[in-house]
Amino acid sequence: MHDAIKQIGERLRGLRDVLDIPAEDVAQLCDLDIDTYMRMEAGDGELSISNLQKISKKYGIALDVLLFGEEPHMSHYFLTRKGQGMSVERRKEYKYQSLASGFRGRTADPFMVTVEPKPEDHPLHANSHQGQEFNFVTEGRLELTIGKKTLVLNPGDSIYFDATQPHCMRALDNAPVKFLAIIF
Repeated sequence: MHDAIKQIGERLRGLRDVLDIPAEDVAQLCDLDIDTYMRMEAGDGELSISNLQKISKKYGIALDVLLFGEEPHMSHYFLTRKGQGMSVERRKEYKYQSLASGFRGRTADPFMVTVEPKPEDHPLHANSHQGQEFNFVTEGRLELTIGKKTLVLNPGDSIYFDATQPHCMRALDNAPVKFLAIIF
């Protein structure tokens, strides 16, 4: 997990170097202070998919390049077999498996997300990003907070929401939860 996060940080630093972008500009884009952003580049800070997506869109680089270091090549279709999507773990509690990493020019980013349980007193960190998001729970129970509203999603439940609203999630029942997340 730590190696993958360190590699993402190296790719962020490389992107800035190639495009001659000041670190302060990227930090501001992500609504982060410069120290927090520099920890991300060093592989020591919290990486959020939403911040990587902001960087991807702003600077015209595929999200897959930032996440996995590979440029997508397929333009007609891209097949992901069960359990075979490229994955990255942001933290120990979250695993994102890309379901369309090889499709070039896609307009949505689908992920199979696994959230590991945390203690009830563990603080949740809200996140927001441009666009909209669709989540469909396949296993376990998910507590999702959007703004000030907290919802519980069970297997088979889905939600579509404005992703600019602060949102955070927690696995319930001391068991992992898996859900399909599509970010538009």
